[in-house]
Amino acid sequence: MAKWVYDFGDGKADGRADMKNLLGGKGANLAEMASIGLPVPPGFTLTTEVCTHFYQNDCQYPKELEQQVEKALNLVESRTGRKFGDSTNPLLVSVRSGARASMPGMMDTVLNLGLNDTTVEALAKKSGDRRFAFDSYRRFVQMYSDVVLGIEINHFEKHLERAKEKRGVKQDCELLPEDLEKLVKSYKAVVQLELGEEFPEDPKAQLWGAVGAVFNSWMNQRAKTYRSLHDIPEWWGTAVNVQAMVFGNMGNDCATGVAFTRDPSTGKNEFYGEFLVNAQGEDVVAGIRTPQELTIRARQSHGSDLPSLEEVMPNIFRELLSVRSQLETHYKDMQDIEFTIQQGKLYMLQTRNGKRTAPAALQIAVDMANEGLITKSQALLSLKPDLIDQLLHPTLDPKAKKEIIAKGLPASPGAAGGKVVFSADEAVRRCKDGEKVILVRIETSPDDIHGLHAAEGVLTTRGGMTSHAAVVARGMGRPCVAGAGSITVDYAAAKLTVGSVTVTEGQILTIDGSKGEVMVGEVPTVPPQLSGSFGTIMQWADEVRDMKVRANAETPADARQAKEFGAEGIGLVRTEHMFFEGQRIVAMRQMILATDEADRRQALDKLLVMQREDITELFRIMDGNPVTVRLLDPPLHEFIPHTEAEMALVAKAAGVPLDRVRRRAAELQEANPMLGHRGCRLAITYPEICEMQARAIFEAAAEVGRSSKKLPVAEVMVPLVATVEE
Repeated sequence: MAKWVYDFGDGKADGRADMKNLLGGKGANLAEMASIGLPVPPGFTLTTEVCTHFYQNDCQYPKELEQQVEKALNLVESRTGRKFGDSTNPLLVSVRSGARASMPGMMDTVLNLGLNDTTVEALAKKSGDRRFAFDSYRRFVQMYSDVVLGIEINHFEKHLERAKEKRGVKQDCELLPEDLEKLVKSYKAVVQLELGEEFPEDPKAQLWGAVGAVFNSWMNQRAKTYRSLHDIPEWWGTAVNVQAMVFGNMGNDCATGVAFTRDPSTGKNEFYGEFLVNAQGEDVVAGIRTPQELTIRARQSHGSDLPSLEEVMPNIFRELLSVRSQLETHYKDMQDIEFTIQQGKLYMLQTRNGKRTAPAALQIAVDMANEGLITKSQALLSLKPDLIDQLLHPTLDPKAKKEIIAKGLPASPGAAGGKVVFSADEAVRRCKDGEKVILVRIETSPDDIHGLHAAEGVLTTRGGMTSHAAVVARGMGRPCVAGAGSITVDYAAAKLTVGSVTVTEGQILTIDGSKGEVMVGEVPTVPPQLSGSFGTIMQWADEVRDMKVRANAETPADARQAKEFGAEGIGLVRTEHMFFEGQRIVAMRQMILATDEADRRQALDKLLVMQREDITELFRIMDGNPVTVRLLDPPLHEFIPHTEAEMALVAKAAGVPLDRVRRRAAELQEANPMLGHRGCRLAITYPEICEMQARAIFEAAAEVGRSSKKLPVAEVMVPLVATVEE
């Protein structure tokens, strides 16, 4: 019989960390953490193969699945000593997604599943805390209604805000038990009103509803967008993890948190993260409450008055430090972890390789190799080549004048400026029109993924260093300032206000994600400096590589930049790119419009001087490294404009009748220009073009050879040779 369900907990597990393809990243790592003795609440994983079966069979499950889930649930009951749906000692579970590649916040989660009007009373009695029981119940009804029943979350938020207003409080945790009981009834009334049916009371029905919702969320729009942005195949599918609940909201000896074993922004070997006392996990990630720092050092550096975990629960903090060390030693990579503290006991809910910025990735790789955790080769192989692109992002000019209007948390490094927009859809629309935008939100949600990708940077007024906006922005290499609480955002009026300053949609704002600063207007930037860990990594790469790297460059500026980046020559000089500017395009067009060889040679003499100067400079810069110069490649019609007004300008500049320009444009028109009169075929038709270019290259080489210590290495590419005759 096919195995669709894998157990974990109590120091044992069916799965392992290397089974991510089957169990998803979360399921595989839960199994691994349980196996190495970390305190993991027991549970089970429905494999990614169930998801594949689900979509291939009209959203039907394998026939053996129900029986295997029942058996796994019985094992969780025996490991916890609680029973699912029991009226005296109920087991509650969480239902979470878990694809093989990390997709933070893109798919759905349901917490506190198993609560109903009977089990909530048992939970209140068992915990001795009626407030906690009904807080868990109202959270469950809201989350289940949103995720499984498809009811907009704002229907519930209105009732919550009304309850806080009535009680005269600002935080959810300040509501009294009777307020929460009334909220549950209000929430259930919303379900009845919206769907015409009652909220489901049967825990088994709740469980299968949540499992189906998680599998369905694999194909929601935000998950599809995220997959396309990160090259994650649709056929991979997601696993579903069902796990016994542990509670961070049972009182002041409880907490929930998210942490990175190293700083994901800078890569420093410092414990980095946030937590909330008396809260559940989604409170930290959603940024609904301002979280507290893990360490005293982080609290002081961010100027927070809220005590750190190191101060509030020193014993738990020491245990978490030990887990941090154990995980890095085991996984040999920086980990992103979720934890819950229930009545003074630490539980680990997740670990995965943490998303990080490009500078952090380099720093972590170098440090871990120097610490002996990994080898130099492993450090090199841990880095994705596209990270280098992020390193090339500019930073704000330290000498530039800045009008700083607000400060938040430096959630993702880099600087960005652009027009302010207040919705993800508007960010995408303006981006398509070629505008640069800064997305401003009170807090982001997974539904904003397309806007985060379109924007140059993101600014939120709520949330911390581990909020959704921060995590996703770091993964995308976008600057982010989070939790800028002094800013008030008015979506309806499309404006933000801070003190006496008001910024409306379309006005320019600049953010510095490395410092957490928000500035009015555009602030000049400076190019990045590549040194430190980047230099170390490149040195290690040089020790093992057996390839040389050349650059594409046509201008002296490009050639110098390439040399600085370590290029060992130019692999392609596209000579036509040297003719597109100023007087060069005029001379080029004179050559094309010439009626005979004599006129053509006259124009080519002008081009010879320009081309020889350019190529001479490239040879000098490359200082003995090879330079491959490609002869003229594109069809000639690309140099001739096609509108009447542009043709008139060309005629005037070239000193020829407009009719000649029109006639020549028509003569040069081709049905298939990519395979037409271009490349070596131009040299065959007009040998004088090839002659001019050959002179430019070899005279430049001779000139540099006479005046430099290293002889230039000139290579000539004759483009698009397709036949022996050519």
